[in-house]
Amino acid sequence: MNIQPYLNFNGNTEEAFEFYRSVFGGEFAGGGIMRFKDSPGCAEGPPMSDDDSGKVMHVCLPIGSSYLMGTDSLESMGQKLTFGDNFSITVNPDSKEDADRVFGGLSAGGKVEMPMQDMFWGAYWGHLTDKFGVQWMVNYMPTPCSDEKENTK
Repeated sequence: MNIQPYLNFNGNTEEAFEFYRSVFGGEFAGGGIMRFKDSPGCAEGPPMSDDDSGKVMHVCLPIGSSYLMGTDSLESMGQKLTFGDNFSITVNPDSKEDADRVFGGLSAGGKVEMPMQDMFWGAYWGHLTDKFGVQWMVNYMPTPCSDEKENTK
């Protein structure tokens, strides 16, 4: 099991990650930058502005044996970004069973933001805020993003 930082930005995730890539080198993993408009749920959900649909839903930059990941927070989706709590810690368990165990443990006395479920990008994923106010994402990925085809965008 390992943990990774997941950063949230106010519409400038792409700029921030291009900067981080210029510092650390490498290429974006998992097919590059994923935008909200590329999500299967985007067409099914509430209407999204052209500006929001072009924002970054997910980006992953391998750094050594770790990953720095990020997204744009969208006020149109009820997301409010406050710098200082604009990150989550991602836990990557080795199995679905371990993901459920970790999620259950961390969510005790906290708030489940999204329960554990299979996601369109291939992960078994959930999001919570623990009883101390720390945001966590539990992400079981049968095939880690480093094993997928890597692109620059």
